[in-house]
Amino acid sequence: MRNIVCMLAVPALLLAVNTQPMTALPAEGAVKGGVPVKGSIAQNRGGQDGCVIGVVDTIGGTTYDWQASGPALRMLVNSTDYGIHALWMFSASDQTTFPDRRMRYNFYDYSTTSWNWVDPDFMQSGVNVETERSGFGSLDADPSTGVAVVSCHQDDIYPVVARDMAPGVGIFEYCSGQPVLQGYAWPWVAVGMNGYYHLAMLDYATKHDAYWSRATTWCNWDDPVTIPPPQPQPNFPDHAIVSSRVSGSQKLCLAWEFSEGAPDPGFYRISTDGGTTWDNSLELPWPDAYGADTSVSYHISSLFPYYDRHDRLHFAANVMPYVGGQGYVIPAQIWHWCADNSPNWNHITTATCAPENLQAPVGYNATYACRQSLGEDQEGNLFIVWEQFDSANVEPGPPELLRADIWWSHSSDNGQTWVEPEKITDGGNVSYRFPCMLDYITDTVMVSYMIDQHAGFFIQGEGPATNNPIVLQKWPNPYTGIKEGRNPRPLRMEISAAPNPFDHGTRISYQVPHPGNVSLIVYDIAGRPVHSLVSGLSEPGRFDIVWDGRSDSGKRMGSGVYIYKFILGSKSIAGKLLMTE
Repeated sequence: MRNIVCMLAVPALLLAVNTQPMTALPAEGAVKGGVPVKGSIAQNRGGQDGCVIGVVDTIGGTTYDWQASGPALRMLVNSTDYGIHALWMFSASDQTTFPDRRMRYNFYDYSTTSWNWVDPDFMQSGVNVETERSGFGSLDADPSTGVAVVSCHQDDIYPVVARDMAPGVGIFEYCSGQPVLQGYAWPWVAVGMNGYYHLAMLDYATKHDAYWSRATTWCNWDDPVTIPPPQPQPNFPDHAIVSSRVSGSQKLCLAWEFSEGAPDPGFYRISTDGGTTWDNSLELPWPDAYGADTSVSYHISSLFPYYDRHDRLHFAANVMPYVGGQGYVIPAQIWHWCADNSPNWNHITTATCAPENLQAPVGYNATYACRQSLGEDQEGNLFIVWEQFDSANVEPGPPELLRADIWWSHSSDNGQTWVEPEKITDGGNVSYRFPCMLDYITDTVMVSYMIDQHAGFFIQGEGPATNNPIVLQKWPNPYTGIKEGRNPRPLRMEISAAPNPFDHGTRISYQVPHPGNVSLIVYDIAGRPVHSLVSGLSEPGRFDIVWDGRSDSGKRMGSGVYIYKFILGSKSIAGKLLMTE
């Protein structure tokens, strides 16, 4: 495979000094005062144009480059009737305490085909979710309303869940975890199809024990319940949570890795009734990743659970070799698991190099290829993205550290086979980190990630504070329309007109995602109806109709601006038309 730099016998790893994983956890708690960093914020090196495929939207920025301690978190969510929600951890500070740290949010609005908060200074793009210092949260969206739901913990160590007032508005109401959830941190959120809010979190005092709580109504939290027993606790914030997106389903899955194993095992626990009862905790078997003389180990960045459109549970996991009581970052492998497949585990990629060619460490909380996340399109095709380090691309330091790129692959048979992995970024003098695949994909694949201007973590003293762009890279879904006669059912309302401006006529194209009453009306600039183009019950599909510039009575209208409005049930979107003579 192209991304296999070289193969090696695993015992040779013992000769290398850069091959052992390093683990750290930033201290949390109240900020007592800032410590300025000598030299302030370093000069931006760029990197926004460093994509190999597709195009890049720069949607925000941050100096807080430690975006996750464990596995990939859900930070990019598609509300198919409204738009794309994006989240990251923000600061603009050059102080080691980051007193302005918040979760930050942006929204791509399908009706306007644009991001809601984009500034020429990318550090100003997006809106803060919270009003007080907070961080280490995740993202979901309410499936019934389409609003963003964001979790985080605050300085006094308790979770907060924020809910937008409407899709993409950026005005949040807050639900504090106090007093029921006081003392819990790293709260990851999932919203069930029944509207329940779920949190998976760690007891901050021990930083070992994983708990779950839910609110069946807004801001009424159940007492937390520890999930792992009788299996071991994670002992690190490497937990994950996901809920089903299938109508009528109440499935919920919590997963974690036991970070003090020898080697480290992985576990999961499922509820089929929204957390009212739970099945027994199960161990996730290791894939058959290495030879007979080498053990397989999960890593704190390993486990990413996902429910597909058929309500099947998937895991994407990175593993590392374990030899002589020690884990190693190479060769790293990424695998896919689904109980419906035979075998359950299928290999996606192996990423490695000869130990003598590994010119620097990968840094904290990572293996050579890790932090994978999954998404799916309307036809059931699976997509995966991960970060992968480059043995020859070294940040000069000190300390010297490898830089990373973003890679992806996809599968059309429920993950039984995967196409040759492809790099979507082009290396250079920046490091591309913390990718997240869009959860539900239509005709465009989307991935968000951070462009770290200086490899290594500022909070760990590994270089200066830098303004790091948060970007969304997008490219065409390779499966859209490739089968003869395929016309996938659209997942959202859309409307467009071409040509525009026009003189004699324009073709208006619109998408109906579900059956319902449809109307498409052209209005003049004063809001008076000019021509009713469509009215009545419609089946799902993609449709075109031509407006010839005339009124309902056949009168030729004059040049000027007109509004066309598409209504499906209680939802509507509109656009402008410019008719010229």
